[in-house]
Amino acid sequence: MTERGARTDRQHGTEDLPDNRGRWGSDDQLGTLNLITEEARARGAAEARTGRFVSLAQPVEPVPLVSGPLALADRPASPVQQMLAYTGSPATAAVDVITVTNHHPRSTHIDALVHKPREGRVYPGRPLAESLTPAGVRHASTTAFAAGIVTRGVLLDLAADGPLPERYAVTARDLDAAEERQGVRLESGDALVLRCGWIEGRQPGRAMPGVSLDAVRWMHRRGAALFVGDAGDVHPPLDPACPLPLHTVALPLMGMPLVDVAELAELAAVCAELDRWAFLLTVAPPRVNGLTGAPVNPLAVF
Repeated sequence: MTERGARTDRQHGTEDLPDNRGRWGSDDQLGTLNLITEEARARGAAEARTGRFVSLAQPVEPVPLVSGPLALADRPASPVQQMLAYTGSPATAAVDVITVTNHHPRSTHIDALVHKPREGRVYPGRPLAESLTPAGVRHASTTAFAAGIVTRGVLLDLAADGPLPERYAVTARDLDAAEERQGVRLESGDALVLRCGWIEGRQPGRAMPGVSLDAVRWMHRRGAALFVGDAGDVHPPLDPACPLPLHTVALPLMGMPLVDVAELAELAAVCAELDRWAFLLTVAPPRVNGLTGAPVNPLAVF
């Protein structure tokens, strides 16, 4: 049976890959966020019963902007550089200016759909030159997330018995087994929160487990609206034909936003304690338009 929304497109090298281009129109910028209907949001809201909540973001320690590269000598590289300014002497107020690297491996962030084009095109098939210009991002940017993302989140914990091995490729069978083990099912419009037991930015130089194309197909079949993970694509890649399926298939073809480098250990502990693997998930990027991505602090509410 052909997957819902899949199609054969030899011109753009996407033969037999899950593909939502054209599904919601040629000007669409929401991608799989279109699957978050009022019913999906209500399903998520129904999970918020006790008020307990967990952050899914890594803490970030900024480094001084004025120090430049020397600031990195005595501490890990940071996605945020900070310059302080003061009003008055003695100071009556303090302000700061920060520079942020949006796709940094030590920062929990959301990828806008423009982040990874495929074959020179941005979801849902716009030429890259029309979408990303010297004057800024014109299509498929963080502008699409301006109202925030609210839906039901479902944690599938593949690291309950320990972190996945290096370069382990998560398959559809792994996701099905986790659902059965936890007694939960991902529905259309839900966010898939996937724990592999790794934090990408904390193991530099080590091979990483991650998601296979088979697992991306599973997300497409199920109607996952958003991916949130502590690991993303397998690194170094295992499949030369499709080396980064989350970033080269899910993002530019399916139109699925990705929340990279999430911190999921505390969430997994709370889910296990409560024996509840679904929750209300909110993701609210800064309301800054025209970016390729942005830091986020996803919250799971039980």
